[in-house]
Amino acid sequence: MAAKKRARPPASDRTRTEWLRRIEAEYRSAAFAHHLVHWLIQIGASPDLIRDGLRIVNDEMVHAELSHVVYTAAGGTELPRIDRDSLVLRRSASEPLEHDVLRYGVDLFCLGETVAVRLFKELRHKCVVPEARRALDRILRDEVRHRDFGWALFDWLAETPLGPKLEKLAERELPRMFTRVRGAYAPWAARDEQSIPDADRAWGLMPAGWYARVLDDTLARDYVPRFEKHGIDARRAWAAS
Repeated sequence: MAAKKRARPPASDRTRTEWLRRIEAEYRSAAFAHHLVHWLIQIGASPDLIRDGLRIVNDEMVHAELSHVVYTAAGGTELPRIDRDSLVLRRSASEPLEHDVLRYGVDLFCLGETVAVRLFKELRHKCVVPEARRALDRILRDEVRHRDFGWALFDWLAETPLGPKLEKLAERELPRMFTRVRGAYAPWAARDEQSIPDADRAWGLMPAGWYARVLDDTLARDYVPRFEKHGIDARRAWAAS
């Protein structure tokens, strides 16, 4: 006799809201990666970096498609709200383009994609809904490569003639970047939530308060040793954020 299929856990409004937000976030990530790649072409970056960046653009669109499958499986019917004017990287016209490449490369990839690896690993841990599990399996696999792209870009920039100045720029601006990351992933108002219904976990969600723990873990295990290679004290920058 064939085994009975596991009943699909009910999808809450929170589940639908979260997966709709993820669709929007993936479109935003694709736009930012595409814009950054254009800048890499302009500054004559390594062809390998440019190709890796273009692959990331495609990854993010695949993530958006997979997230949409989850959203519709959860009963979602709304269209993602995409703010077109927000999907560009802003230039500091008075500075060399390399400065902005450094800023966005560190902020979006060295910080954002590095913590994303640990976050998606946690989100995936209790996820059993097939559509959501498929999405998180692919996203987690890709996020590792996106993280590595960010640090490879930082290493490449550090080896250019502007390298020492760019490392100093990263050191100066890291507290501001940490402030943004902490506000996005670990706002104080969300830290009290330490549990959510099992059904929400099954759909690939986790308590809001866990994001802060994952971010703290990322600081200790990733940010501190990786920035140290560039002579940057990440703990001091964290304390100043």
